[in-house]
Amino acid sequence: MNDLISVVDWSRWQFALTAMYHWLFVPLTLGISVIVGIMETIYYRKRTARWLAITKFWMMLFGINFALGVATGIILEFEFGTNWSNYSWFVGDIFGAPLAIEGLLAFFMESTFIAVMFFGWKKVSPGFHLASTWLTAIGASLSALWILIANAWMQYPVGMVFDPAQMRNVMDNFWEVVLSPVAIHKFFHAVLSGWVLAGVFVIGVSCWFILRKRSVEMAISSIKVGGWVALAGILGTLWTGDGSAVDVARVQPMKLAAMEGLYHGGRDQSIVAFGILNPAKTPQNDEDEFLFAVKIPYGLSFLATHDPHAFVPGISDLVNGISINENGDTVKVDSYADRIETGKRSHEALRAYDIAAAHQNSAAMDSAKTVLMDNYKYFGYGYLDNAYEAVPPVAVTFYSFHIMVIFGGYLFAFIVLILFLVYKRPTILRKNWILWLGIISIPLVWVCSEAGWVTAEVGRQPWIIEGIMPTRAAISDISAGTVQTTFWLFALVFTGLLAAEVCIMLRAIDKGSKTDYENAKD
Repeated sequence: MNDLISVVDWSRWQFALTAMYHWLFVPLTLGISVIVGIMETIYYRKRTARWLAITKFWMMLFGINFALGVATGIILEFEFGTNWSNYSWFVGDIFGAPLAIEGLLAFFMESTFIAVMFFGWKKVSPGFHLASTWLTAIGASLSALWILIANAWMQYPVGMVFDPAQMRNVMDNFWEVVLSPVAIHKFFHAVLSGWVLAGVFVIGVSCWFILRKRSVEMAISSIKVGGWVALAGILGTLWTGDGSAVDVARVQPMKLAAMEGLYHGGRDQSIVAFGILNPAKTPQNDEDEFLFAVKIPYGLSFLATHDPHAFVPGISDLVNGISINENGDTVKVDSYADRIETGKRSHEALRAYDIAAAHQNSAAMDSAKTVLMDNYKYFGYGYLDNAYEAVPPVAVTFYSFHIMVIFGGYLFAFIVLILFLVYKRPTILRKNWILWLGIISIPLVWVCSEAGWVTAEVGRQPWIIEGIMPTRAAISDISAGTVQTTFWLFALVFTGLLAAEVCIMLRAIDKGSKTDYENAKD
């Protein structure tokens, strides 16, 4: 058992390592491809050498980042087979479909047109080159779409039916998977947050140009494009984040409770603007939830339901099956202990079905299948030993969520300030303090982006498929030592790749700021 737990933990750490390194590159790719497309559109209309130089400069940085994103993304998909083979078998028909479409459609689309984008300047017409640039950007977003559909299905499994004859889930409604509200909100939230990250990246690099008094006109033009893309992105991110919060409250209430460190919910529930959790607090004791907290009245009820007076359950409420009906009365729903018992009945029925199938006993198979399907709703809970195993890591979920929100608020104010200054107060924009604020905002926007991803993934633990399959049931039959070895190898390789990318980026920025724009003659 200890080795099993070790394999689960190390497999989770390895996947988290790969995903977080991959997510360093993905949002920048999604956003900067759009920025490059806008810049080339301006060049296509004006046909000036300066806008051509601006476009090529940011396109070069896009290409460097794109290459690393592809490398880490391929490894991430392979890990489903190497480390999570039980998961791949159990839901491969469903999870594999959007990934296959991503590879066959979006990735090949990107790969085809990115070649024209970089090497076709003098080989194709300006119109065809512009179309290739935009098709590359669209391909990157389509790639994100299908991957996020797959991820959203793990958070909210729909469009499937369990087939006991195959001992696996199979898809029975493709469009229910694709058009899931969780998938739609997740896609737009991730892509638009990529616009924010890329816009802030462009602003920050441009601030460095101005600080060093290099290619100042190029920097100003880049800030304008990057600033508008970032503003559109952050407004869209706020809108989709609101929709995602309602989705989480509806289909993953335990995640929402962990995001707020909420153990005992109620009506008119306030939201924590800033707080420090009490590390001694658990669902089993009566300790205070926070050592310190600043709360906004009615905030969580409104965030979760758009009704400031709505009931929001806490962790202990969910574990004990306590809810409230439309009349305001406290009611009993399925507690986690009840769900575990239901899940175990479904496991017993599945074993009975397998035995009956081995003996070709049709009547017993039908009887077992009926019991199985009646109890399958909580199939995943049958793997748990106690109800509290279904509670995610509260501290990590809470702090990552609030880091995302606080930094997101800062980025909104920063973007609005930069756009105001670049158009209305350009002399203030050239002051050192505002330029350094732009440069410092580059790592902050990445922290915000990574914190959002951590919130989404850690907050749904222990589930790899919400309510259907915990991580402990999803792993491959490999030793903990094997996973540990590959974890440290990946950590070394990914860190080396990241260091190489940063060095190449910095060199390209330094070289480009000295030559590309200043040598351009209209």
